[in-house]
Amino acid sequence: MKLAIGQLQALVAGALLRAGANATMAECTARALVLAEAQGLVSHGLSRVSQYSGHLRTGRVNGAAHAQVLRRKGGALLVDAQEGLAFPACELAVREAIAAAREQGVAFAGVTNSHHCGVVVDHLRLAAAAGMVGLGFANSPSAMPAAGGRHPIFGTNPVAAVFPRRNADPLMIDLSLSEVARGKLMVAAREGRSIPAGWALDKDGQPTTDPQAGMDGSMLPIGAVSSPKGAMLALVVELLVTALIGANFGFEASSFFVDEGNRPRIGQAFILVDPDALAGADSYLDRIEVLITEMLRDEGVRLPGARREALRRLAETDGIEVADNMLATLRG
Repeated sequence: MKLAIGQLQALVAGALLRAGANATMAECTARALVLAEAQGLVSHGLSRVSQYSGHLRTGRVNGAAHAQVLRRKGGALLVDAQEGLAFPACELAVREAIAAAREQGVAFAGVTNSHHCGVVVDHLRLAAAAGMVGLGFANSPSAMPAAGGRHPIFGTNPVAAVFPRRNADPLMIDLSLSEVARGKLMVAAREGRSIPAGWALDKDGQPTTDPQAGMDGSMLPIGAVSSPKGAMLALVVELLVTALIGANFGFEASSFFVDEGNRPRIGQAFILVDPDALAGADSYLDRIEVLITEMLRDEGVRLPGARREALRRLAETDGIEVADNMLATLRG
């Protein structure tokens, strides 16, 4: 059944409200999950509603939380998510960072005591609309081993970037530092499908094509078959979003994929840069088009974010197809 984006947001928000979220948290989270679904990112869309609702009901998420800025110094600021869902805190962090970057030229906004933050680059849409270059980072419950290790320590630790353009969609880059996002294993397990070799290890450290065994075991970092580079990048992100801002390491947070466990208290970080503080906005906008023109000389090159933006626009006009069982879950 196809639903308009507004209808779907209302259904998701209602489900989260019934599970114990306050109105601000429910509405902000609903917008983010429906936006992910509209872009075809189903592992970060409606499939997360039951997960978040379960965490609200068992107390793993503080449904009464209201994010607030804890401290500021120059272009740096720290936002406390108060153990609630991450979306209101991330939105507050990016809005405050935009204001700080306008004044300071660059800003670093950390979010502590947080939860799963969905599609990281979507938080940076506000930065692009303000003409800012934005970088985003997050950790998550342990899913990947350190280089040479066997037991999970780091999360899948996504990295995102947004680069605004003149009269065009921004470049939107978003990638997990695992070979694939862990949410893809969640979806495969739910649908009874196997996963390709090279995505995950079982709890004994052996390669597996069983998605549930992979979720019970560990994910492989990007390039893990031939290089430790992916694990090294995961280490960098882990430290950026924990040691600097007082959030939990991935191995200190219970899995997102179970209802019982601790409040994750993980972290996110956003770095915003005002091009006017450096070469100047006009110079930046000119130079990025030079690079894009060169990239597009080769047939088959697709600009990052182009596909998801096309799907989002289609969803805005045509609505989003929702399976009957998902619709029943949301209404229930």
